[in-house]
Amino acid sequence: MGRSASHIGLTGGIGSGKTTFGLLLQIHGAAIIDSDQIARQVTGPRGDAMDAIAQTFGREYLDDTGALDRARMRQLAYSTPQAKSALEAIVHPLVSLHSSQQAQAAEASGARIIVFDVPLLVESGRWAQRLDAIVVVDCPEHLQIQRVMARNGLERATVESILAAQAPRRIRRASADIVIDNGDNCALADLQQLATETAALFGL
Repeated sequence: MGRSASHIGLTGGIGSGKTTFGLLLQIHGAAIIDSDQIARQVTGPRGDAMDAIAQTFGREYLDDTGALDRARMRQLAYSTPQAKSALEAIVHPLVSLHSSQQAQAAEASGARIIVFDVPLLVESGRWAQRLDAIVVVDCPEHLQIQRVMARNGLERATVESILAAQAPRRIRRASADIVIDNGDNCALADLQQLATETAALFGL
């Protein structure tokens, strides 16, 4: 059965402004499927991923509520590639499943444009065949570091390790059908205008 809505991938490095841009598209009528939010749900208390995480890594990687201990897992995942791969093998299929279910519900409700907000869209290699176009929100690395340190209270070295695990800017930009430059000189009003233009391009 053919799709009744266009599927757009939205991605960008951490701190690029991707989530803000997605919210602006939502104002124009796009349905947003937030993979980060889904990942938080499946790794939350009694989340679908938690039994497998406990079996794979041990219950010491769960917090007092039964959710994933994110700080402890972040330290392990970014220092041990095998652990990162094992975690992704548990979480990513569940995110994909829930994303598909939410997209089907959005289409059934009449959505014409469904935007999949996926931070690691380029890195995963699993999304291209599911999408009609890819939008990349981009900014210089120094801005990413500043924004994430201010927003999340992380150490600079931690943010740099997260950036190192993500695809380089040039690879993300090369994968894009549309690049949204959210750099030093881009104010919120500029981003709003870019969202309006992008929404119009997709028929919103």
